[in-house]
This record gives sequence, structure tokens and C-alpha cells, in this order.
Amino acid sequence: MQRPMQRPQRPGQGSPRGDRRPEEKNESGMIDKVVHINRVTKVVKGGKNFSFSALVVVGDGAGKVGFGSGKAKEVPAAIKKGIEIAKKNMIKIALNGTTIPHAIIGHYGAGKVLLKPASEGTGVIAGGPVRAILESAGIQNILTKSRGTANPHNVVKATFEALKQLRTEDQYKSLRGGNEPEGAEA
Repeated sequence: MQRPMQRPQRPGQGSPRGDRRPEEKNESGMIDKVVHINRVTKVVKGGKNFSFSALVVVGDGAGKVGFGSGKAKEVPAAIKKGIEIAKKNMIKIALNGTTIPHAIIGHYGAGKVLLKPASEGTGVIAGGPVRAILESAGIQNILTKSRGTANPHNVVKATFEALKQLRTEDQYKSLRGGNEPEGAEA
């Protein structure tokens, strides 16, 4: 079977059509993304009560990101509550240009998320919840692998554990008392 001819791709170019998703910035300039919506049914004497929970990620696109879970009787109200909680729980992460300073593994429950820095033009190689977090944080070049669980809540929390552990070279030097001259050995 012969394959159809494909258009040659230039380096640094993602898919041939580019990223077609609209930018999800709201009026406050924050990027918010809905990661997962869960419908919960409670059986009561008179029938069934439906409610919704929404897992939402919010970021400023410049290294600050947070997540929140909102619950309500309607989906829009659950998303709104999740956004408010996410804004309160934002963290600042260490960046090295458009990528992260070093590789790191985050653990939460059965979830493990590996984050590795990538060279310019690689893009965000991630799936689902991890992609939402990294795009909201403004990371543009990164390699990731999610292992252990596909539960969006645990994957999000494992990703945040990894991002909290990131340190720049200057931060490591200050932790070690970095006033030592270069190349000086005892």
C-alpha cells in the first residue's frame, strides 16, 4: 500500500495547520482551561439529584499557575467556582526561557509525571491535564510522560508537585551558599 505524499515540514513548525484552538484568556488576562467535568448522581427518595464538579487550571502565561475544583448544580457555576479556587491557589514556577530548568518527577497517589526540558521549537509534548497546566503556565518547549494513573485529579496534583520542586541554577547556588569563586577547589 502506497502512502499519500505529505507536505514537508519546516523545523520549529508544529502541525501543518498550526494550533487551531482559540486562546482562552478571560477579561482579567488569565488563561483558564477546563481539564475535567464530572457528573455526580445522588439517588434520593423522590428520584435523582444531579450535580457537577469541574477541575479547572488557571495561569497567567508567564510562570504562575493554579488549579481548583468547583462543585455546583450547573456546569457553568461549577467552572466559575473552580476558577475562583484556582486563582487563590496559584504558585510561581521557575522557568528557563520557554522551558524548565531541569528534569523532574512529580508524585501524587498512584500518579507520576515526568517533566523534561526541551530545545527551542519542540513544543509542548504532553497530553490532557498536563498540557493544560503547562500551556497555562506559559511553558512552550517541554517533554512529558504521565505514568501510573489516568485520573485527572491525581495527574494534575502530581504535575504541580513536580513544578513546585523546580529550581533555577541561581536558586541552587544560593541554597549552597554560592559565594564561592568559579574553579576554586579545596
